[in-house]
Amino acid sequence: MTNPRFLPPRAAYVHVPFCRHRCGYCNFTLVAGRDDLVEAFLEAQAQELSWLRGPHPVDTLYIGGGTPTHLDVGPLKRLLDLVLRCFPLFDHAEFTVEANPYDVSQEKLELLRSAGVNRISLGVQSFDRSKLMMLERDHRCEHVERAVELARAEFDVSLDLIFAAPQETLAGWRADLEHALRLAPDHLSTYGLTYDRGTRFWARLAKGRLTRLEESVELQMYEMALDRLPLAGLGHYEISSFARPGHRCRHNEAYWTGRTYFGVGPGAARHIAGRRELNHRSTTTYLRRVLAGQSPVTESELLSPEASARERLAFALRRMDGVEKTNFGNETGYTIEALMQDRLQQFVDQGLLQDRGAHFCLTRAGILLCDSVCGALLTA
Repeated sequence: MTNPRFLPPRAAYVHVPFCRHRCGYCNFTLVAGRDDLVEAFLEAQAQELSWLRGPHPVDTLYIGGGTPTHLDVGPLKRLLDLVLRCFPLFDHAEFTVEANPYDVSQEKLELLRSAGVNRISLGVQSFDRSKLMMLERDHRCEHVERAVELARAEFDVSLDLIFAAPQETLAGWRADLEHALRLAPDHLSTYGLTYDRGTRFWARLAKGRLTRLEESVELQMYEMALDRLPLAGLGHYEISSFARPGHRCRHNEAYWTGRTYFGVGPGAARHIAGRRELNHRSTTTYLRRVLAGQSPVTESELLSPEASARERLAFALRRMDGVEKTNFGNETGYTIEALMQDRLQQFVDQGLLQDRGAHFCLTRAGILLCDSVCGALLTA
């Protein structure tokens, strides 16, 4: 059986780095208030895409950011045309675009739909005004409700929520979940707030101007989502992801199951023929390099077969379906037992992993300690 890391990519990611402003917790590759760079960005996209010598038909196409919908209609159309010439869609493909609820308009949605976009991912984060202000978001609850109302007729709608904001209560998080459920999304992702080095929140935390929520409360918030969302028909299929039947994010599943993928734009990653590459995270450096005819790649690594197998195992265990033993062995050349050795039985004995015969899966306790378990698999 062919190792999927050597199959031609049928997934592509395009990164759009523009935002109206940078939120205090954000560590993504973006520039705020630099719309003067949009023209150069489109030229660079045309150049980088031309180097791929397409077309390369794909099953999943994902345009993220930044905020793709921050682009005005004209530049957004040019970007879509460029991307689709390189990555035309197979029949029944999934085509996702991330959107800020504040930017969503009927005109932009019509443009996206005409280009074949069938899935919108809205960065909601919360419905509570004070929490949104604390997170430094520029939208409010009414923007979310209007965006969902406009989008639901033509698109699958996915919502992102953040929990464990400073001073957030269990009641407040429950209210966010219930509000999201009233909007009946097809997909919902929940993320605990992180304080990444280099962000304003990191600096404020270090100076004592922010207080991280207690870990026990954050855990209760996560468990609240685990219990409540499936009752509303949103099945838990990945550590942070919940979906109605038939509405899982197929693009992300390509990552989690070790498939190859293209990546274009500043900070974009790609995985092709066993090699991982990362474009420069600085938008201005990326533009300067590409427009000068130079590669934007700043990191490149050819993974060994064992490293690739370990990585695939760690990502696959994030899925509630777990890892199918026979397929994993056939496709990677390694058994799970050989990779994990004594740690496999250790995690089973600790109640973090369960052996279902054909599959290994995280238990409920393992789900709560997923980062620790999966991190151990990479170095076992």
